[in-house]
Amino acid sequence: MTPEQVIKRPIVLSEKAQILKNDENQVIFEVDVKANKVQIRDAVESLFDVKVASVNTLIQRGKIKRIGRKHFKRPNWKKAVVTLSEGSDIEFYDEVAEDEE
Repeated sequence: MTPEQVIKRPIVLSEKAQILKNDENQVIFEVDVKANKVQIRDAVESLFDVKVASVNTLIQRGKIKRIGRKHFKRPNWKKAVVTLSEGSDIEFYDEVAEDEE
C-alpha cells in the first residue's frame, strides 16, 4: 500500500483536532481501514517529512441515517491520531496568515 493510499485525508477543521494540534502536537487523519500503525507512521513520515513519536488508531462506526422511510448505515472508517516529535509540525493550510488577521 502506498502512502497516498494509506492516508485518505487530514481532519483539521474540527475543534478537537485544533486543540490537539496546538496543545499536544497531535494531528488526526482518516486512514484506510486495512492500514496498521506501522504503515500509518511510515506514510506520515514520507509524505510530510516529519518525525512521528506515536500513532493511536480507532474505528469510527458508521451512523444509521434515514433517507425517506428507509434506514441506511454509513460505512465504518478508521481514524489515526498521530503524535509528532518535538520540533516537528505539519501546516495543512496557511495558518500563519490567519493568526495575523
